[in-house]
Amino acid sequence: MAERKLFAGARLRNLRKDENLSQRDFAKRLGISASYLNQLENNQRPLSAAVMLALVDNFEIDLTSFAEDESIRLAADLNEALAEPILAGHRPSKQETKAAMAHAPEFVRALLAFHTGYQNLKNSLVSLNDILEKGQIPAIPLPYEEVRDFFHYSDNYFDSLDKAAEARAREVGIDGIKNKSAAVDRLAEKHGISVSFERGKLPGETLSELHPDSKRLIINTAHPEPSQTFLLWHQIALLEDTDEIDRIVDEAGFQTPEGRSIARMALANFSAGATIMPYGEFLAIASDLRHDLELLASKFGASLEQVAHRLSTLQRTGAKGVPFYFMRVDRAGAITKRHSTTRLQFARYGGACPLWNVHQAFETPGEIVRQLAETPDGERYVCIARTITKRGQGFNAPIRRYAIALGSPVEYVKDIVYGDDLKVNLLEAYDKIGISCRICNRTECPQRAVPPIDRNILVDTHTRRIVPFRIE
Repeated sequence: MAERKLFAGARLRNLRKDENLSQRDFAKRLGISASYLNQLENNQRPLSAAVMLALVDNFEIDLTSFAEDESIRLAADLNEALAEPILAGHRPSKQETKAAMAHAPEFVRALLAFHTGYQNLKNSLVSLNDILEKGQIPAIPLPYEEVRDFFHYSDNYFDSLDKAAEARAREVGIDGIKNKSAAVDRLAEKHGISVSFERGKLPGETLSELHPDSKRLIINTAHPEPSQTFLLWHQIALLEDTDEIDRIVDEAGFQTPEGRSIARMALANFSAGATIMPYGEFLAIASDLRHDLELLASKFGASLEQVAHRLSTLQRTGAKGVPFYFMRVDRAGAITKRHSTTRLQFARYGGACPLWNVHQAFETPGEIVRQLAETPDGERYVCIARTITKRGQGFNAPIRRYAIALGSPVEYVKDIVYGDDLKVNLLEAYDKIGISCRICNRTECPQRAVPPIDRNILVDTHTRRIVPFRIE
């Protein structure tokens, strides 16, 4: 695979402005001429190795993050937004799109915000037929969508919270065995909160309940032990990391009180996972065990889902783990959790490609399903999926079934136990998956549900095909 040239004009320009430096002073720090810097900032030339080293030496940046993580996500989201039918006949060319990405990233973000609002409005109109009559069309993004995008563009990693959680784990001696008792002790000794584990006193869908006046935390024991432990550390994070969580939420600028509240809960979840699976130790053991989910869950006293999610957050500068995407899907195919530190991007709206092994997992409950997959951009992945079941106790307790999926670029196959004996060098071994039918450009697909929005179709009434059209 040819090495990609690194164009990072917008990032370079933003870094210079953050440092409050003129082009001449910034160029001097990098050891280059002002004219050369101007070419770099306008994406007329790629970053050279010498400039990259100068950036690291002078500004202590992480080049992998600086280079392409956000631009890849922006490009994927922009591609989906521009595929809307309403833009037919007005879509910019690839050259114009690339120019916008390179020179006006904030304009791209504004367009994506507009697209999100448009999608939210369409969804609201489908489910609430009287919304127009009452004049209650939402002018702000839905809270969940706003928080999801915030985590998406933050790489699902928050360094200050992660390091605080790691220090907390070290202080209490997290070892995967006494995680639960250590949390109970900390709540009592440091916060004066007693914990009671109750069965039947809380509704089945309620995991925990804090009573601030009596300083009592009730944990629903109808849920598995790893979930109970996670809930305890979640509450500790809300108590001990509240200032840092509030700072992150304030800087994010959420537009609704509900968005702020959801973000606070999600950040406390991040902190809880980082406490149970502290970064340095988890990274080292995950590498030693070659990212075996079941062995890692046993070692850290966590659930498979918690481990899979944690693997997708290992983005600390200077100590990054193997890049993974992580996804959770329900039986209807709806994606309920998603994140990617790989080049793979999920569709912002709709479900996952039906050719993905995450759907096949429901056919073999409790078993690891493996797959070699290739996305339309030519990237190849080692993919695994497995069902998980969440239920309360008792015959009438509701049962929730999901499939979780984890995947990594095939270049890391030797670091992943699930890649053993897969024929990674055989082109025919890869399933051709997509992101979403409406933006997938594959002309031949036996599972295509709808035509791609940005392509013409041909219908031949004399020929019967799996799908009743050909893509022009």
